[in-house]
Parts: sequence; C-alpha cells; structure tokens
Amino acid sequence: MSDRRIEREFGVPVAGEILPPEQWTRTALKKLPPEAPLDWHALFGRSAPVVIDIGCGNGRFLIGSAVWRRDHDQLGIDILPLALRYATRRANQRGLTNIRFAALDGLALVERYLAPGGVAEIHCYHPQPYYVPAQVQRRLITPRFLALVHRALATGGKFFVQTDNPGYWRYIQAVVPVFFEFHEQIKTWPDAPKGRTRREIIALRRGLPVFRGWGVKREGLGEAEAQKLAEALPPPVFDADRRLRELDEQESATD
Repeated sequence: MSDRRIEREFGVPVAGEILPPEQWTRTALKKLPPEAPLDWHALFGRSAPVVIDIGCGNGRFLIGSAVWRRDHDQLGIDILPLALRYATRRANQRGLTNIRFAALDGLALVERYLAPGGVAEIHCYHPQPYYVPAQVQRRLITPRFLALVHRALATGGKFFVQTDNPGYWRYIQAVVPVFFEFHEQIKTWPDAPKGRTRREIIALRRGLPVFRGWGVKREGLGEAEAQKLAEALPPPVFDADRRLRELDEQESATD
C-alpha cells in the first residue's frame, strides 16, 4: 500500500500528495540577503519564470502553482509565523523543490528584494483591509506599492489581486488600471472553482462576494513616470466595513 495521501481543507483537496518522510524537502528561507535583490538562480539552481505570492497564508495557492507548474519557481511570503509553518510543512511534505517561503512584509519585498523586470507573476489574495482608522496606513495596496510591482514584473508580467472587502475592491478598481491592463475575473478562477485560498473558500461557504482581477504590466511606463503617477493618486482611505471583521477574527481563531 502506498504511503502517499491527499490532504483536504474544508473538504477541498490541497494540490499534491503527502509523500513518505524520506522524500520530504526543505522550503523555508531562514535568512534573506541584506536588502539586496534575490538571486533566483542561486535560490533554485536554475533559470525559470518566477511566481510570487504576497501574503501567502498557509500556502494553498502557491503549492498548487508549484505542483502543476513544475517549470516555474515560486516564492511565498507572509508576516504571520503560524501561517508560514503550515505553508512550509505542506510544501516539504510534497517533496517540492521549486518553492520557497520567507517571513517578510510585502512592501519590503517589492522595494528591496526584487530586481527590475525579473518576475513573471505577482499574486496578492485578500490583503488585510485594517478596520481601525488608525491603521489605514498599513494597507498594502497603495499607488506606491503598485508602482513597485510594475517595476518588478517582466515584459508581459501579470499582477493578480483578490478581496472579499467591497471598499477595498472599489479602491483597487480605481488605481490598479493606472499601472496594468486590468481585467475583472467575474467567476471563480478556472483552476480552483472552490477557491484558490483558504480565505476564499471560507468566504464562498459563507455566501460572501469575492472580487477578483488580474492585469498585464503596462508597457511604455517607465519607473520614474510610474512613481510620479503614484504620488498623484489617492491613498487607500476607504471604509473597510467593520461588519466583515468578524470573519477575520473567526478565521484567525481556527488557524
């Protein structure tokens, strides 16, 4: 009998099979270089398109990407140690060699660790909306952040974003198209009809709307011009609707 098994979360399978322990890998990045651009060849031992998941949580989306796109390399970052422990354990148990995880803030990553034009895709699913007015400045999706994402992406590179917060989505609709040829994804992602992430699965089970979109890097928009545009755009000071805070608290309590 095979020692391999499928893991499920809320009844939804997580990509890949859990292998016997002797086939496990190590996917945690314990130490990053001192604010220098990441060397992808040194990190993965090859040259391949790079996919980044900012706020990767327990790794559901990125592990699926690593399992089904072996010709891509993946980096997931999050600031929550518990979430990263879930993510690295899952990736390790699947014997994946094309994925790494690190504890890092999203703005710090795009500002300090990504060389211009070196990344194929950047994903950002359910960024924290921060419900308390005093924490508004901590919101990730800002014009400055988007300008840095634009800089990091290669020609034809894509930015994916998703939220279940209507206020955040209205802001995203207003600012993301400045830097990307933006398209709204009306239905669930074709590769994950029950949800790409844990948060999306929970939101769908509760009947909450989920807003999704993706954009292709606008060509002909230089770094200096993108920064100038970012300075002229409004900050994310939308009303996050505190009624949605209950979902955040319940989700954190079950992690």
